[in-house]
Amino acid sequence: MASKNGMGKVSSIPMASRHMSYWDMFATWVGANANNGTWYVGGVIAACGLVTASTTLVISGIISYLLLAAAGFMGYKTGLTAMTLTRASFGLRGSLLPSVINLVQFIGWASVNTFIAATSMSFLFHDLFGWPVYGKPGGELGVIVGIAVMSVFHLLSVSVGQRSVQMIERVGIILVFVFVVWETIVVFKTVSFHQILHWQEPKALRMTPGAAIDVLAAFNLAWVTAASDFSRFTGVKRNATQASFLGANLGLYWFAFIGVIATIGTAITLGHFDPNNSDPSTIASKLGLGFLAMIVIILTSTTANAVNLMSAGSALTNMTRRLSLKVSLWVVTLVATAVTFLPLFVASFLDIFTVFLDGIGMVLGPEIGIFLVDYFWLHHQDYEVDQFAKINGRYWYRGGVNWIAILTWIISVGCYMALKHVSVIANTIGATFVVIVISMVLYGGLMKLTKSTPK
Repeated sequence: MASKNGMGKVSSIPMASRHMSYWDMFATWVGANANNGTWYVGGVIAACGLVTASTTLVISGIISYLLLAAAGFMGYKTGLTAMTLTRASFGLRGSLLPSVINLVQFIGWASVNTFIAATSMSFLFHDLFGWPVYGKPGGELGVIVGIAVMSVFHLLSVSVGQRSVQMIERVGIILVFVFVVWETIVVFKTVSFHQILHWQEPKALRMTPGAAIDVLAAFNLAWVTAASDFSRFTGVKRNATQASFLGANLGLYWFAFIGVIATIGTAITLGHFDPNNSDPSTIASKLGLGFLAMIVIILTSTTANAVNLMSAGSALTNMTRRLSLKVSLWVVTLVATAVTFLPLFVASFLDIFTVFLDGIGMVLGPEIGIFLVDYFWLHHQDYEVDQFAKINGRYWYRGGVNWIAILTWIISVGCYMALKHVSVIANTIGATFVVIVISMVLYGGLMKLTKSTPK
């Protein structure tokens, strides 16, 4: 179903055209999380110690991906992309705000994964040609060539849109499974579980549980704003909700946990802990995993970035309302390639990654709270698809913007920044999930109070 009324084309996938199976959806979300970026996040929260890191990992995964399942249900019911759906809550023109957020964050995630994969390539080039590895004098050359090679892989992966993502994930999940089993065996051959369990993180580098939850929430919630970009291709509710929830959590637990234990294992082996050694290439090299490990790390980057780039392309299409999805995918892939070079010239990768995560957690939580409450509570799971491009229609609000949604988002972002300075919150449960609840209550309350819900 498509309509055009002055605000661009809106396409809803009819049920008869949806062919994404349970396995396809499951594999998509396993592949989205079973990658080097998830491993790196696991390495970052290793500064909490094994028990705290594992506990926060499970809790944040369950909460985040229940929200993912809810957002996936929206795509299944409407057949619309994630950013198109935000037109109902933010307004047809107001949806530019969540679209910009999604565009920036998914380009950022694609760049993160690409940089880690390029670091792996620098190790491969060292073995093949004797080039210095990244981190050593002259090691930038291998990363630069690696970024160029990865950009070609990514352009190929998005060349035919959603179908190419589906094919990549089917193959990628098999490689990921083999890799994780292999990594786990090697780690526990190097150090015992008892050593890892009783390892004490240095006090100067220790991370609080609340900080770990915020790091994980920023990582996990990114996928919530992309859920319907994929669930709209399935005609079965269970595929959109259960398969998404289980697949995303499995990928998260697999790779983040291996990141935790591999980072701790490396710290034990070397006799000191360095968060900059959290990336999979450095760990794989230090544990002696060799050439094949680097190849698999590179391939898993491609599977994850297929999802990142698809979601960024969808956001750009909603913003411009003129570019086709395929053209948008090429544009965001090229931009992501350019952004990937930043750590070589601006700051360390860990510094940029930490700032990026904090920014994502701050802006994403309120957006998610608003669009979920709008659909499930204010509209009772009943959006009118033919109104999503109609000027002066149900979702036009005032001049195309729902100012209550914008105001709620601004206040909630302010709450996030304030709560990060409240130690009892910041150090225990983190600010992100608290702010999501605040945004839900505030938005729902204001919309009811002002009777602003479209009739």
